[in-house]
Amino acid sequence: MAQAMLKPSLQGEVEADVEIKAPATKFYHMFAVRPQDVSKASPGNVQRCSVQDGEMGRVGTHVTWNYFHDGKPKFARETIEEVDPKKNMIRFRVIEGDLMEEFKSFIFTIQVTPKQGGPGGVVKWNMSYERIDENVAHPESLLNVCVKMAKDIDEMLLSKE
Repeated sequence: MAQAMLKPSLQGEVEADVEIKAPATKFYHMFAVRPQDVSKASPGNVQRCSVQDGEMGRVGTHVTWNYFHDGKPKFARETIEEVDPKKNMIRFRVIEGDLMEEFKSFIFTIQVTPKQGGPGGVVKWNMSYERIDENVAHPESLLNVCVKMAKDIDEMLLSKE
């Protein structure tokens, strides 16, 4: 599940694989096309998601997330840096919000790989970051929020089939 690749420097990376039963492309579309539905699927983790500038699924688009982390409401404004529909992959760079108080840079990558020969797949969450100093914790607890959110999204997608 969650795996940390902690480096002695201020830079780091954490990632988790989450098995899903829903089709990989449908899961990918929740983030690349319809992120506003993430709050419907996982209201305990995400309050709201809105597209600020641009068009969802396009590089350069700004997306704002209102979410819960460590029991507190937070927000992040992100820019879509990369989209690859063939690989079911989307990458967001955080440009504003609560994470920027503790991190110089923070990048989320979501990639969904279809399961060979059957339904479902594997969601890979990857967070690469640079902390502002050694006192800032690595973001494993935020990764756990993403894992819970993935499971909620999977359940919602399965209920619609």
